[in-house]
Amino acid sequence: MTTMDLGLAGKVVLVTGGVRGVGAGISRVFREAGAVVVTCARRPADEGSDVADLEFHSADLRDPDAVRAMVDEIVATHGRLDVVVNNAGGAPFALAADASANFHSKIVALNLLSALTVAQEAHRVMTAEGATGGAIVNISSVSGHRPSPGTASYGAAKAGVDSLTQSLAVEWAPAVRMNSVVVGPVKTELAEMHYGDEEGVAAVDATIPMGRMADPRDVGLAAAFLASPLAAYITGAELLVHGGGEKPAFLSASTANN
Repeated sequence: MTTMDLGLAGKVVLVTGGVRGVGAGISRVFREAGAVVVTCARRPADEGSDVADLEFHSADLRDPDAVRAMVDEIVATHGRLDVVVNNAGGAPFALAADASANFHSKIVALNLLSALTVAQEAHRVMTAEGATGGAIVNISSVSGHRPSPGTASYGAAKAGVDSLTQSLAVEWAPAVRMNSVVVGPVKTELAEMHYGDEEGVAAVDATIPMGRMADPRDVGLAAAFLASPLAAYITGAELLVHGGGEKPAFLSASTANN
């Protein structure tokens, strides 16, 4: 496969949740760009996965001590940390009134607070004596920008991620750039679990102006751009990767032009 020249060759990149789904797509793109890719998740890649050969750390990102130990180990091994992609997260479907306070707390901790914890530790080593700064890309969601019934705490957490991105961009400039990728529906290996059978997946595709859900690679390319020297003057930005968004429901409901 041809190596993409994004100026990322040899850069040390940590992708959280980087062994499955969107995270695996991000890891693949950075590897293609010549980066040294380090992944972390609760469990390693599945046997036979094409990202199973990447360096892997098992870590609970909600535990600040575990995150610090992981980042220190990466720096001890590679000498530095240049890029972090905060991708780990997610949430099962649960109506807000039915879910416990503990459930909501865990969703916010995983999707918002863990991103802050990882960013803090990355900033620590990116701005240490002799370091040359770095870039952090937070993977956010359209769920933080429109109603998110069934995943309300997840949507609220992702809205927090985008706000956090803007605040840290101001606090940490110019040494560390902070940006977020606001992602719409993505067709991963678990697509049918979220959207139903093949017919259901096709129906969701049809609601998107581009005619399809994103591929994990689409998200990876956006993250790689924001992490690269091509985006050297971009910080505090939200890059929409949603295929044009969702067609307004009133257009389908209206009988004016039918």
